Amino acid sequence: MKYISIAIRKTYNCDGVSLWQHNEPAGDQDLWHFHVHVFPRYSGDGLYVQYGKRELSNPKDREKYAKLLVSYVEENKYNSKRN
Repeated sequence: MKYISIAIRKTYNCDGVSLWQHNEPAGDQDLWHFHVHVFPRYSGDGLYVQYGKRELSNPKDREKYAKLLVSYVEENKYNSKRN
């Protein structure tokens, strides 16, 4: 989680990150497993105030962010021990 949080901070130019973990049926899981959502955070973004009121973004709109993250990970995969 630390490595991906650093990657998100560096590639998305955000002010911080939030980690969310949901499990079991109340967490909308059909197959129980551990996973963590890492959200980029920006000052005043209102993430928790607006939770549940936001529309899902289009996958095409998210593609550029995914590419930034993949590029960072590829370029820094051998330096992960230092991050």
